[in-house]
Amino acid sequence: MNENTTYSFDQVLRYKLIEIIVLWEGRLTTNHLCQYFGIGRQQASKDINYYLKQIAPSNLFYDSSLKGYIPGVTFKPKFTFGTVDEYLTLLSEKGGNLLPFDNTNKVISQNIELLQPPTRHIKADILRGLIQAIKNKRRIELGYVSLNNPKIEDRIIEPHSLINTGQRWHVRAYCEKNRDFRDFVLSRFRGEIEIYDEALIDSNKDKLWHTPARIKIIPDTRLNKAQRKIIAEDYGMKRNALIINSRAALVNYILKLFQLDPNKVEALPQAQQLMIGNLSELKKWLF
Repeated sequence: MNENTTYSFDQVLRYKLIEIIVLWEGRLTTNHLCQYFGIGRQQASKDINYYLKQIAPSNLFYDSSLKGYIPGVTFKPKFTFGTVDEYLTLLSEKGGNLLPFDNTNKVISQNIELLQPPTRHIKADILRGLIQAIKNKRRIELGYVSLNNPKIEDRIIEPHSLINTGQRWHVRAYCEKNRDFRDFVLSRFRGEIEIYDEALIDSNKDKLWHTPARIKIIPDTRLNKAQRKIIAEDYGMKRNALIINSRAALVNYILKLFQLDPNKVEALPQAQQLMIGNLSELKKWLF
């Protein structure tokens, strides 16, 4: 591949799909590109042929018996990293359905079930307003409710970042009422959004957002050695520890993803499985 060649965003996406499908499913056809991107067979063939001839000639080989392309023995990805997560992420994005095809190019069933957390209702106009405010660094006013205060209360905030906690979406913003940076759940905004003038507070002053945090996750020390080894291998730990580098403002959300409550210990270690290895370092950032 010519390192100086510039590819469009759409081309890169299609070349990534080519590599992921052929590497993990072992067989690629034009139907994969057609169904995934909604393009015609002629364009799909053009993409595959260009990849085959100009980018990585030894990565793909056509197998007439399978009626598709298979990975070469010396397959080396050019647009992806060849990691398991890339394929699993692709499955997640398509709801567990990558439309696999048999030798006659007919769609076959796929033994994959993807469970996803229930979606929260987020008003489209509020999200658009938040995105505009973030991009243009504006103050906005809108209603907000919380479990502590179910009554709608008008808030003037200065948003700077969106956060996906793995369970729901938040916006990180300076709150004029609290005179501090807070997280707001997107599904709890109410009413119409009003966009005002430029933000008054520099987002660089959000100390928790810009403070690096190091989270150490370890197997529950109450498990025996063999059990701890299993847990360590589950999470790809090194020296029996998984180190996550993040932001201080996100520590609580990360712990929740691991189902770790810093204030509670499950009675059975087999149920908890994990522990926070550096709890004392993180306490100052916990709710």
